[in-house]
Amino acid sequence: MKKRVGYFLFIVSFVAWAAIALLPFTNLSIAKAAAITTALFVAGEITFYLSVIFLGKEFLEKMKRHFRKVKSFKKPNSEKNLSS
Repeated sequence: MKKRVGYFLFIVSFVAWAAIALLPFTNLSIAKAAAITTALFVAGEITFYLSVIFLGKEFLEKMKRHFRKVKSFKKPNSEKNLSS
């Protein structure tokens, strides 16, 4: 049950970020859009950190490995450009 809640919160955190990206396409006033953006940002961060708590250290390490792999994949291209 703990893992299900963790994965649900993880998905909700990304939905919040996607909603922020969609806000400019709505007919909201600037003040309302700013308030909603702030609320979504805070909600996204809170749900992400809660998901990490529920899913545990192994999940966090798995995410770190994934992002390191993505970073190392991009690194050789940037080094090539610097040496030219």
